[in-house]
Amino acid sequence: MNINYMFKNKLKEKNLILLLLPPQSYLRLISIFTILFSFLFSFFCISGFTISYSDNNNQTKSEELVGVNMKGMYTSLNYERFPNITITSDYYDDSFKLIKNIGMNHIRYVLYWEAYENNPTLFLKELENVANLADKWGLKVIYDNHQFHTSSWLDYKRGTGFPSFLFDKHLYPIDSGVTTSSNSTTTTGVWWTNWWNRNITDQETEVDGWTLQAHFLKTLVKLLDTHNSTKGYEILNEPQVFSTDQWPKIGKYYEYMINELRQQTNKTIVIDMTIPIKFNDSVINVTSENMAKIIPKDRNSIFKISLYGIPTDDNYQDRKLQLLMNVSKIAKIPLYVGEWNHVNREKKLTEKNTDDLSKINSTSSDLTQNESDILVKKFASSKVYGWAFWNWNYVITPPPNFNLINVASNGDILPTKYFYILKNSVDKLNMNMTSKS
Repeated sequence: MNINYMFKNKLKEKNLILLLLPPQSYLRLISIFTILFSFLFSFFCISGFTISYSDNNNQTKSEELVGVNMKGMYTSLNYERFPNITITSDYYDDSFKLIKNIGMNHIRYVLYWEAYENNPTLFLKELENVANLADKWGLKVIYDNHQFHTSSWLDYKRGTGFPSFLFDKHLYPIDSGVTTSSNSTTTTGVWWTNWWNRNITDQETEVDGWTLQAHFLKTLVKLLDTHNSTKGYEILNEPQVFSTDQWPKIGKYYEYMINELRQQTNKTIVIDMTIPIKFNDSVINVTSENMAKIIPKDRNSIFKISLYGIPTDDNYQDRKLQLLMNVSKIAKIPLYVGEWNHVNREKKLTEKNTDDLSKINSTSSDLTQNESDILVKKFASSKVYGWAFWNWNYVITPPPNFNLINVASNGDILPTKYFYILKNSVDKLNMNMTSKS
């Protein structure tokens, strides 16, 4: 006998039975299905499953990034400024193992466009090694196009970021940058104003800086995007604002960069807060509404902030955090604490006595276990997208709490007391998350 014929007859018989059922039976069936669905839903919740949507990095949006900032050798200017300090071939493997073993899952990898232009071969080789080993250890990496004091051109001793070919030596003399002033007439202010007006060009080819930076970022995407460990890309660390009319211009800059990157990647794009954050300064008028203007609409972006102090009792750090959280709400974008630690600052004159700057006091700055716990708990209660502690660096830099590790002369990685402070905070965070689940 034809099996298909028998199956179809049986199916017709079952359908006929369902049609002939009285109305009370339908109600009983609906009740049974409702109870069954409720039971399955409760089971999944108790078992720790979550219902959420995923981005193209195969990571749920509900999974908080917990990790550290990391600076490399050829991807920064470390190899030029500290030529006698090097890393071994096992440095990244050993570092990622330590990071993973204390319960963290994230690296914000700090790199510099300037370093790429100085030696693209060594830069990309180191970066590919980072991506391969992050794959191995199951870490999620955000690649941060960092700038600090704009460039080494404007601040020879400490600055890093934009390459030297973007600086007209007549308009912007070398080592002439005043780094943290909101005065638009300083060398730094003039340069950033021209950057937002898209008037900065390569001094030889005359190609504009936005186009060149987009090309650099797409070079990173081409190398890194296929790696499972690649979480996303940070367009520019903490860009500087010098007047109120620059807010929408910064938004146009970010919009341009995102449109360029979206031609090659669907992964997370990071948009940074601006600096300085000065309250009651009418020149730049830092408000949540103004800063929200820098954030264009995008399907998979996050908003990066930095926090270097404990937000309490309406102090500066508390006001700053509230302002930045409001930016996140206005722009409807997740908040990512891409840098955090605890420092004390003091007013000092620059070497050329042109401006008074707020500089880190390396002697009085520190991070206690209690302070670390408070900040990690604050991030958890604020439901941030993730966070990264500053800093994991093979070169020791002041203040002491900026150093999670020391590297011995034989290449061994020696955790500092701040490594264990962070580990304890992460342990408490993970224990709290486990108890809630």
